[in-house]
Amino acid sequence: MTTPRDEARRLRDTKMQLYVIRRPSAWANLKELEAAGAKSARIGDEEMPDKVRWIRSYVVHEPDGRIGAFCIYEAADGEAIREHARRVGMPGNEFYPVATTVVVRTDPVEAQLENA
Repeated sequence: MTTPRDEARRLRDTKMQLYVIRRPSAWANLKELEAAGAKSARIGDEEMPDKVRWIRSYVVHEPDGRIGAFCIYEAADGEAIREHARRVGMPGNEFYPVATTVVVRTDPVEAQLENA
């Protein structure tokens, strides 16, 4: 019998690659983005916890006036990213494995929250 502790350990030990996912002009406004984000988190956490983990997103205003995003995910592979995006109903075909991370400064929002 698998216990919740065993399941948590299995998920923690799953090897995943870090990816940047580009979601261009995916939403008309921030309200749509918020709804998609809630659905994305639910599907990732409940349906695909051993396949994808959403880390963060950088939301951008696109030249066409819509909302896009650059999302940071851990994923088992590219197919997991595509499947997660399909289930959520958002773009997920443009993604890149992260080779390394260079942090010159922490994100300004994070620094503001830490100093609050």
